[in-house]
Amino acid sequence: MNAATTYPKITVVTPNYNQGEFLERTILSVLDQDYPNLEYIIMDGGSSDASVSIIKKYQEQLHYWVSEPDNGMYDAINKGFSRSSGAIMCWINSDDVLWEGSLKYIAKKFTENKKMHWLQGLPSVINENGEVILQREQVFSPWFFYLSEHRANFSFIQQESTFWTRELWNKAGGHLSLQYTLASDFDLWMRFFNFETLYCTKRQLAAFRKREGQKSNDQNRYLKEAETSLKLNFQKISMSKKISFYTISAFMKILGKLPWTFSKRIRNSCKNKLIGTPKWVE
Repeated sequence: MNAATTYPKITVVTPNYNQGEFLERTILSVLDQDYPNLEYIIMDGGSSDASVSIIKKYQEQLHYWVSEPDNGMYDAINKGFSRSSGAIMCWINSDDVLWEGSLKYIAKKFTENKKMHWLQGLPSVINENGEVILQREQVFSPWFFYLSEHRANFSFIQQESTFWTRELWNKAGGHLSLQYTLASDFDLWMRFFNFETLYCTKRQLAAFRKREGQKSNDQNRYLKEAETSLKLNFQKISMSKKISFYTISAFMKILGKLPWTFSKRIRNSCKNKLIGTPKWVE
């Protein structure tokens, strides 16, 4: 039997625009996975730096690549996914990296657990030299966001470390919304939550690279876009879930106004009950 047929096809899309300084490291983090059924697509937005020459070095190992103007990163990713057929999907931006062995791990876990339709690894941040400088606990529940807990320390689901099935992608609309310039990943997760539970692993699967001049440094804009997505997606959840949420959150607000210490404990207990516990994958 062909080795590729024993592994599910995994689609990885990389959008790029003038990120030649980091692009090769991103490409190699994908290709060096040595995954036998990889569908790697690079969508370049018409870069004027060395990006195209870097991509051409690896074009024989790519399923598809193009360099042409687009309407931003999310438009490029949508175009890339429209040319894909992998059973498992992800995207990795051109300054971030997949971690060693992540694709074979992902393939194994999705194959073993047919109930799992999306999985988040350990959120990790690297510096410009590729050194891990931060790791944090996962966010795994939509109620964490609906309760505005993300505002306390800017905690979100890490896009680089999240993988999902094509079945879930199609259920959630099969596209990234171009309504957002920074938080379309957040909107995608909120749509995913309408259909499936997010699973988590404590294993590092990828890393976000922190560097100077990133658009993602604009936290206020990201929060504003996230709030827009929350309002739109809350309308889509069932009435019973809405009633439960409004009841518990109202009770928590009342308790928060009381001066006694025990009210804080009860409030936190209610919050934890609503948020729940993560679905862990070894």
